[in-house]
Amino acid sequence: MAEFTLPKNSKIGKGQHHPAKSDAKNVRTFRIYRWTPDDGENPHIDTYDVDLASCGPMVLDALIKIKNEIDSTLTFRRSCREGVCGSCAMNIGGMNTLACTRGIDDVPAPVTIYPLPHQEVIKDLVPDLSVFFAQHASIEPWLKTVSPAPEKEWLQAPEDRSKLDGLYECILCACCSTSCPSYWWNGDRYLGPAVLLQAYRWLIDSRDEAQGERLDNLEDPFRLYRCHTIMNCAQTCPKGLNPAKAIVHIKEMMVQRRQ
Repeated sequence: MAEFTLPKNSKIGKGQHHPAKSDAKNVRTFRIYRWTPDDGENPHIDTYDVDLASCGPMVLDALIKIKNEIDSTLTFRRSCREGVCGSCAMNIGGMNTLACTRGIDDVPAPVTIYPLPHQEVIKDLVPDLSVFFAQHASIEPWLKTVSPAPEKEWLQAPEDRSKLDGLYECILCACCSTSCPSYWWNGDRYLGPAVLLQAYRWLIDSRDEAQGERLDNLEDPFRLYRCHTIMNCAQTCPKGLNPAKAIVHIKEMMVQRRQ
């Protein structure tokens, strides 16, 4: 029987324990992935006991409290705190989500926090999303037209505008793409659920005049067709979107234009 082992430098060890103060009233334990490229050491899990009596209700509140009051070396991304920017995407309690919209009480104790899976880690909870954003740029996510520009703006009927619902809300947090096994194994060639959802958003925009060109750009065995409708993307999306459905619609458009 085949045996598989991780490289020595990827094995996760046990880190430090930071106990709560003696007068803490409502303690919750957080187990957080730590790694820095500066010391050459393996990644490890540090444990923090946080007093929720003086902490906000969201996981991001706890992370900020840890960084401000317990361990200033903890590194993570955050910005809007409103589920809009997608910066604080990470794996919390085994699911990719946003730390700013995930309630601490909604996560089983102890709260485990890792960076988004199957991405290079820059430090601690910060993944390298350079490839992800390069793939997004490759679909040219902007309005492309050949008609003369109108004096004010490109008009759109309400029924055409409604087709964009469930698509434009994507905040490119990468929760869905990094939960997709096909993206794990073919992330350098398969565009992934988030980027393909964005691609479909422009394919069905009634104002866009480059549908054929956009479909040509996706006509590739890997860029589009690695999706096997596992549905991890729809299950984990913090905005409640369904990238798998958008991918199916793109495949339908591919078939229809060949007829």
